[in-house]
Amino acid sequence: MAGFHIEHFGCRAARADGEAIAARLRELSEQQRLDAEVVVVNTCSVTAEADRQARAYIRRAHRVNPGARIVVTGCYAQRAPEELASLEGVSAVVGNSHKALAPRIIADLARGAEAACSPETLVSVDSLLAGSAPIWADDRFAHSFLEETQILSGAQTRPNLKIQEGCGNRCTFCVIPQTRGPSRSLPHAAVLRQVEGFVAAGGKELVLSGINLGRWGLDLARPGTSGQWNGFPTLDNSRQARIAKDGTTAAQIVRGGAAAISLAGLVRDILEKTGLPRLRLSSIEPMDWNSGLISLMAEFGGTRLARHAHLPLQSGSDAVLRRMHRRYRPWHYAEKVNALLRAAGSDLTLGADVMAGFPGETDAEFEETLAFIRSLPFGYLHLFPFSPRPGTPGWALHARAPVPPPVVEERMARLRELAAGKAAAHRRRFLGCALEAITLHTPAALAALGRSAALSENFLPIEAEGHFSANHLLRLHVTGLREDAALLAAPL
Repeated sequence: MAGFHIEHFGCRAARADGEAIAARLRELSEQQRLDAEVVVVNTCSVTAEADRQARAYIRRAHRVNPGARIVVTGCYAQRAPEELASLEGVSAVVGNSHKALAPRIIADLARGAEAACSPETLVSVDSLLAGSAPIWADDRFAHSFLEETQILSGAQTRPNLKIQEGCGNRCTFCVIPQTRGPSRSLPHAAVLRQVEGFVAAGGKELVLSGINLGRWGLDLARPGTSGQWNGFPTLDNSRQARIAKDGTTAAQIVRGGAAAISLAGLVRDILEKTGLPRLRLSSIEPMDWNSGLISLMAEFGGTRLARHAHLPLQSGSDAVLRRMHRRYRPWHYAEKVNALLRAAGSDLTLGADVMAGFPGETDAEFEETLAFIRSLPFGYLHLFPFSPRPGTPGWALHARAPVPPPVVEERMARLRELAAGKAAAHRRRFLGCALEAITLHTPAALAALGRSAALSENFLPIEAEGHFSANHLLRLHVTGLREDAALLAAPL
């Protein structure tokens, strides 16, 4: 739609926020024309590099189109709103605490009017006098959950339905508790309505996502009981942080006589009460893969539940995990992986996040991580160098015991080599096999070769022979493996 552009940075959950804002803006445009040009920058702040990329994009957007009004939202906008408000060309900063108000603020600016919502300004008097942009951000997160319009298969063939927001884990390296607040869940009925609407509109694959997806439901009371306020949880975050550390089902947690509900129960309801062809789960912490969730992989994996599990690892060293304040140890992680493999079979694609250069990481501790990764059948790894985030314990740890940048880069190179080898070995297993897949939007260069982009049920990239539009479920015979590890396949 003319009038606004949204540039996304960061994770699946951030992308879901941006798509929800865009959908709401399209709704508003039916009531009022968005004549002025607005650029919305949906930021990430998980690393210093993410911050740098967002600032660079803002400066470039202002340089190329100085008349545009730039609205900055997302995690960086929550963490350092004054910093962004002072950048030239920025017209408003909307933190995650107020992102439910973002569509209205953006629409008002697009009409050439000042935003109707009163800003909760955090900038100093001096910066206000200097002309900094208004800021909507605080630490209450009262307006943080977007009331999303119906999720549809469009620009994203496999859209993300974000059902959980925030995190209370307090890992020493992570800024997310500051930028997204405590864990909050989209109500059970709202999730099912979204899934049913997606199916009715012809959607084939939906991805459940969240900032800490495995904690969905721990804050919600069962229908008909007390325990909610205005659709949001009343379970206090300090208690939430102490419960279910070993994967105890949320149904065993009671507050004020109201039992919480679990992610496993929600997934079962989606699979049993809706006609969704395929459901995929995004990243879930190792300790949240409880027996109920794993049993669903045995029951539905490979049919309507994707055989794909992403368990953040960060390190294979017990000592490093302890310094990170992660809630598992390497042997716990391996136990969860082995349980998933028993449930879903060896066709399961296992993914993980791995960090190099955490403060104080020794050569011996890094070698422990390499050995641990080699011991498990990972299909892919997301690799990150440690980035100190202001306001986290990791910031102080880095000041005391930084790992030299050349050492971090050398470790990243070794991890990249190991990850490439693991990915290729996993994908070679499927040569000559049949895989279920969904077609994606095909880039023009690939279409010119007579192929279509697809993704297998177990999360493997495929180039399929023939021209297929997006959002079709196909059965494919794998015929080859490209140098970049994409599978080649022909329709069956």
